[in-house]
Amino acid sequence: MTVAAPAAERVYTHVKQAVLDRRYEGGTLLTEGELADAVGVSRTPVREALLKLEVEGLIKLYPKKGALVIAVSAQEIADVVETRLLVEEHAARKAVPAPPRLIDRLEELLEQQRQQGESGDLAAVAVTDRLFHAEIVRHGGNEILSRLYDQLRDRQLRMGVAAMHAHPDRVAKNVAEHGEILQALRDGDAERAAALVRRHIGWFSTLARGEVR
Repeated sequence: MTVAAPAAERVYTHVKQAVLDRRYEGGTLLTEGELADAVGVSRTPVREALLKLEVEGLIKLYPKKGALVIAVSAQEIADVVETRLLVEEHAARKAVPAPPRLIDRLEELLEQQRQQGESGDLAAVAVTDRLFHAEIVRHGGNEILSRLYDQLRDRQLRMGVAAMHAHPDRVAKNVAEHGEILQALRDGDAERAAALVRRHIGWFSTLARGEVR
């Protein structure tokens, strides 16, 4: 028999996933009553879940009003891009020579992302996109950097979904660019892999500067 998750955990998962998927967009005001009805719980676990989400920086609580979903700022995008470049360029170089298991896994993720893009599931595309990059970071061999990278997960997913909603053509471009990165790793060309990663991630910096809307 499956044991139901605690009420607060169900609310937390519901709100967090909706924020990451952009079903609750930045600027949306959520009330305890609405969330309690949506998940089928009382207001007490809703408050507990919202406090946790506020600590994670996804919402801002306003007493007697509700919880405001915090919009992704230009500064946040710039900070994430800078951190990703530092970690991922280094990891791309260190992942060469790429072991067969890394190449196989990247090929699998690339095909998965292609299929998700064709079906229009942008939330799934964002998850697979991040997994592709995380796999390379993991094979860079630095556990501390891998843990640091994992801390970017929620921000990456949220930005990725937002970018693809605003620029649907990025889905096909991401798949193509991932294919180029994979080929460089397959060829054992560390510098080319790092340069391709830099170009690929650098696109997001245009979002931070307001050049892409």
